Amino acid sequence: MSARTRAFLLESIAAPLASVAFALVAGGVLILIAGKNPLSVYALLFGETLGSAYGIGQMLAKATPLALTGLSVAVCFRAGLFNVGAEGQMTIGGLCAAMAGLAFPHAPAWVLLPLGLAAAAAGGAATASLAGWLKSTRGVHEVITTLMTNFIAAAIAGELMGRLAVAATVRTETLPEAAWLPRLADLLAGVGLSGLAAGVRASPANAALFLAIASAVGIAFFLQRTRAGFELRVAGASPAAAATAGVEVARTTRLAFLIGGALAGLAGTSYVLGHKHHYETGFAAGAGFVGIAVALLGRNHPGGVLLAALLFGTLAHGGLVVNAEVSSEIVTVLQALVILFLIGSLPAFQALARRRPA
Repeated sequence: MSARTRAFLLESIAAPLASVAFALVAGGVLILIAGKNPLSVYALLFGETLGSAYGIGQMLAKATPLALTGLSVAVCFRAGLFNVGAEGQMTIGGLCAAMAGLAFPHAPAWVLLPLGLAAAAAGGAATASLAGWLKSTRGVHEVITTLMTNFIAAAIAGELMGRLAVAATVRTETLPEAAWLPRLADLLAGVGLSGLAAGVRASPANAALFLAIASAVGIAFFLQRTRAGFELRVAGASPAAAATAGVEVARTTRLAFLIGGALAGLAGTSYVLGHKHHYETGFAAGAGFVGIAVALLGRNHPGGVLLAALLFGTLAHGGLVVNAEVSSEIVTVLQALVILFLIGSLPAFQALARRRPA
């Protein structure tokens, strides 16, 4: 096995798996301290989530926006940038999707649904473009600007909701049915999987799942098979070397934030167009920030991000399942432990990967 292959396996696969294992062990200790049997709690958590069609549907519904925000953060990471603003980008994306649907209530589905998706992507991209412009033209650190745009996005959404919200609520009117993303259960029934569809029907899983998968495939192709993607990766690895080689680093910075913002904006469609069919204040519920953890665990690889999103989706639904046994906050602790162990383990795995065989 070549040194490069060994390094890839250790850093990209072994380190995340070891981090998850260590987090489960440490979480088990906390559960034991709380007076419960860790094996029973974990059996309940994973059994109720992965052991039924309904649980799988719930897990997929929770994993879908995390996959898109994780991809958003990962694209920026690959460009050497830290996007902390996926929460705000998702908020504006969801609001733009709702506004598009409400603006054209009589349009057919073949017009209104693509329009809603395009509006969500454009809203997220526009929100992120401010950080890209400030970074590329003024050198302002993106952590500051993307963090601040979360508050700006919340303020803009709050102002608009003052005009759009149904009286005495924090949500818009229900969108026309032509703007809805199909439910996963309906898609499964359409291809003859009626039994599976019946189990999934009670969950909010919808076609945004396939949007997330397609986005991951598209990002993988873009990064590995296009010149712009190659330049983005080179700029992320070494901006100075990229500039010397003729890469316009400022342009790749703006491009990374536009793509990342568009992905985060699309994350809002899972809730707005696919689940509730209206925009509601606070619907993002931290998915933009959890996307940072998803990207880290997935090692910024599109396939790894999808797998990490499935894990975090499992934990998110599992936290509700085990709430009768232990506090659902154990899930938040597990998520944090996964990232802490991952960050702590990477230097060790990197050192091991650099070792030459005797």
